[in-house]
Parts: sequence; C-alpha cells; structure tokens
Amino acid sequence: MKKTFILICFLFSFFAADAQHKIVDSLRGKLNTNLDDTARLNIMLELSHAYYLSNPDSNIIFSQQAYTIAEKYKLLQKQSTALSSMATGYTTLGDYPRSIQLYYRSLRISESIHDVLGITRVANNLGDTYTREGDYSRALNYLLPTEKQWRAYIKGHNHNDRTSARLWPILLLNIGEDYLNLGKIDSADHYLQLSHKEGKNFIDLLGNTYRDFGEVEIARSHTDKALKYLSDAIRLSKSIGDQQMMSESYLSESKLYHNNKRQDSAEYYAQKALDVASAGKFEQDVLNAGKVLYNYYDEDHNLPLAYKYFRMATAAKDSLYSQEKVKQMLSLDFEEKQRQQEIAAAQEQYRASVRMYSLIAGMVVLVVLAFVFWRANKARTKAYNLLHKQKEEIDFQKAKVEHTLAELQTTQAQLVQSAKMASLGELTAGIAHEIQNQLNFVNNFSDVNREMIGELKEELKSGNVSEALVIADDIEQNEVKINHHGKRADFIVKGMLQHSRTSTGERQETNINTLAEEFLKLSYHGLRAKDKSFNAELVTHFDSSLPKINVVQQDIGRVLINLFGNAFYAVN
Repeated sequence: MKKTFILICFLFSFFAADAQHKIVDSLRGKLNTNLDDTARLNIMLELSHAYYLSNPDSNIIFSQQAYTIAEKYKLLQKQSTALSSMATGYTTLGDYPRSIQLYYRSLRISESIHDVLGITRVANNLGDTYTREGDYSRALNYLLPTEKQWRAYIKGHNHNDRTSARLWPILLLNIGEDYLNLGKIDSADHYLQLSHKEGKNFIDLLGNTYRDFGEVEIARSHTDKALKYLSDAIRLSKSIGDQQMMSESYLSESKLYHNNKRQDSAEYYAQKALDVASAGKFEQDVLNAGKVLYNYYDEDHNLPLAYKYFRMATAAKDSLYSQEKVKQMLSLDFEEKQRQQEIAAAQEQYRASVRMYSLIAGMVVLVVLAFVFWRANKARTKAYNLLHKQKEEIDFQKAKVEHTLAELQTTQAQLVQSAKMASLGELTAGIAHEIQNQLNFVNNFSDVNREMIGELKEELKSGNVSEALVIADDIEQNEVKINHHGKRADFIVKGMLQHSRTSTGERQETNINTLAEEFLKLSYHGLRAKDKSFNAELVTHFDSSLPKINVVQQDIGRVLINLFGNAFYAVN
C-alpha cells in the first residue's frame, strides 16, 4: 500500500513539477501585460513562493517588488507576507541576521492587525531559521507555543484554504526536526508521524518528511528502512526541484553509509550533497557537507583532500557566522527583548489603569451593597434561625435512623449465627457418627497392635528375628492407619468449630474435593440419624487434577450442607 502511495506521489510530482514550470512561465508572462498594481502584487507574491525551493535569489527579488507595491498602498497584510517570503529566501542563502530581521518586521505588522495566520506563519519561520542556525532549543521556544496556539485557534475557526491547511503539518514537521536534532527520537517520531498524516497531500513536504523519517531510522540502526526513506526523499526532491532538500537527503544517506563502514559510498554521497548545495548557494548546507567530507578524509588519512574541505567548510562558516553577522544577531536579539519588555510594560500600565478604575467602581458598588445588605440582614438572621432549628430536627431524626440501622445489623448478625447453629444441630448426629467411626478404627487398631506387640516379644525371646520384623512392619502399618483416622477425627472437630464461629472472611488454600467429601458424609449421616429408614448410595467422581483454591471454608461448608441437604431430600 505504501509503495503504491509513493508511486502515485512520484507520478503526481512529475506532473506537478511540469505544471509548476508552466505556472511560473504563465505568471511571468502576465507581468509583461497591462495590469493594475494589486494584480501585479499578487502575481509577484505567487512567483516568490514558486521560487523559494529552487531559486532563492528570484524569491528575494519578487518579494522585494511585492513589498514595494504593498507599502505604497499601505496593504499591511501583504507587506507582512512579502517580508516573510523575502526572509525565507535569505534563510535559504544562509544570511540569518537579515532573515531574522525581516521576520521580526513581518511579525510586528501581523501583530498590529491581529492576523493570527500571519503571526503563526512568521513564528514558525523564525523557529525554522533558528533550527538551521543550530539553536534547536530556541527554535522550540518559538514552535511549541505557536503549535499550541494554532491548534486552539483552528478548533474555533473554519479554515479550509490551502495556506492554513499547509501551515499545520509544517509546524509539526519543524518541531519533529528539532527533537530529532536534540536526540529525542521518540518525540521526533511522534511529531513527524502527525505531520505526515496531516500533510500527505502536499508533495513539497513529503521529501522533507521522508528525509526526517530516514534520520529516525538511522538513529534506531534500521539500515534498510532508513535507506528506503532517504531514496524516496531524493527522488521526490528531484521531481519538484527542491535542491536544498536534495542536498540534505544526500548528506543523510552519506551518514547512513558511514555508520555501516561503507566509506566510499559515504564520501560519494557527501560530495553529491556538497555539489548540489554549492550550485544552489545554500551556504549552511555547504558548511555541513564540507565538515562531513573533511572528517571522512581525515579518517582516511588523506591530508590533501581533508585540508581542501577544511578550507571550504571554514570559508562557509566565515560567510555564515562572521563577526559582523554575530553582532547583528546579538543586536537583533537585544532589540527583540527590548520590544518584548516595552510590550510587557505597556500591558502592565494598562492593567494598572484597569485596576484603579475597577477599585473606584468597586468602592461605589460596595457603598450601595452595604445599604442593601443592612436591610437584608434581619431577614437573613430570621432565616438562619429557622434553618438552624430545622437542622437540629434533621440531626435528631438522622441519629434515630442510625440507631435503628445499628440494631437491625446486630439482629441480622444474630440471625445468621442462629442459622449456623441450627445447621450445626442438624449435622450433630452425622458428626458424632463420623467421629465414632474414626474412634472405632483407632480403638480396633490399638487393640490389634497390643496383641501383636505380645507376639513380637515372644518371637524375640525365641530368637526368631525375621518373624519379629514382619510383625513390626504390621504394627507400623497399623500405626499409620491410627494416625490417619485420628487426623480425620481432628478435621471433623475443627470443621464443626469453624462452622459454629462467626466467619472472619479469611481465605485459605483448600482441597475442594476433600471439603466436599467430608460435608457429603456429614450431611448423609445427619439425615440417617433422624430417619433410620433412609438409605442412599454415595457415588463421587472427583477431578484429581483440581488445584487448591483460596476460599472461606466456613462459608463454602454451609453452601455444601444446604446443597447436599436439598439433594438428600429430593432423593428421599
């Protein structure tokens, strides 16, 4: 199913890429016709978006032209969109200070007109820029609150347009990438799966998503899955002309081969990543690929090539993070913090004014309420006294009910105990019969042993040791039988005592076969004691494989007595 979906995506992206070229040519052709400024503005914004993947220079040029028109007519929302689009181009080129400066300008305009979509879009792009710069924690500080606010906003608003629908998976994708870069693989996978679910209809996002899935599988050491995702990412990126994502996917594939000790393949794909990044002027990707190649050739002890790529990476780093650009970044951070402090101060002043006016209004209300409360106090006191009296009556009735309930519970316990004693009385004859049987066995075997001991002495005196040993063995067997019947009598007495006591509810490991057999015999002999004419054949089929079970023996015993009593009554 997944292969079919990817094939459809590739086919769609092929036609989409062809359609995209036709759309770009058509839009550029329209600019050469007689159009009003509003129409030219919209076409320029469309062109800037069309070029943001493949040609950041053209993206910047058309964004600048669109901003000029929007500023001329004071179209604030269009100004914000143009500035944000322009900033995206500078981010792609690696000029982060200028990019962030433009994003801040766009954000202030969107905030001034309360454009939630614009605010969300710019905050997401700011987070993405800090991600590219390598400041992943700061990026999440922008992305996570923005994702939460946008989720809450779209629940209460109907946004069916493509721009709003596309923003949601991009936010989730950027959060997933930051968690991936921070090594939080499970969190990254969670957000990437959500992004893929929400954005599978946007072909330009799929390449990025598959590349990130590949990185997740690399972290989990799933080589085959990682290679499949990265191959899909490269094919998709090629089909839509996303050179930057193609470079990043090549670099991820290089990392995969390096992890699997395939150095030649690792160097090959790192070189491809560098070539694509250099052709597209993606300085950050040039830096990343250059550093990787330097490390690989350093591992191979190929010093000339290692030095070559070290110089290339150093040049890219100087371009991206020169001292002047670092100063600009620090300055932008300071200005933004100052702006936030000014906003916070203005909000605090507003809250202070609101509190003061609220205090004055509250005092007026308190004066009015004091008079109202004074008049109501007498009626309230009277009502309180009446309620207090009613409460005392209710408490008295409640105590009376509780006392009655306690008496009923005591009576119930007494009835249960009486029922137990009654059932014990019914079994008394059976118990006595069973105990007498066991005592008869004990007495008979004792008598036999006494006679056999006399014979044993005679044989010993005669020196007939072998015959004496035979007699001793018989005595020993009789003693075993005496012990068995004595324990059985003990079991019957203990069962009778337990039956007569109040149940503690304590469960004990019990052989249910033995328990059933004992109470069957007790019930039978109890009935026979009352009715000598009654006879029944007791046939049992016990399952010897039954394990012991935890039961309250007294309670189960009473159940068995009732069952057997009813059964004997039915037989009779």
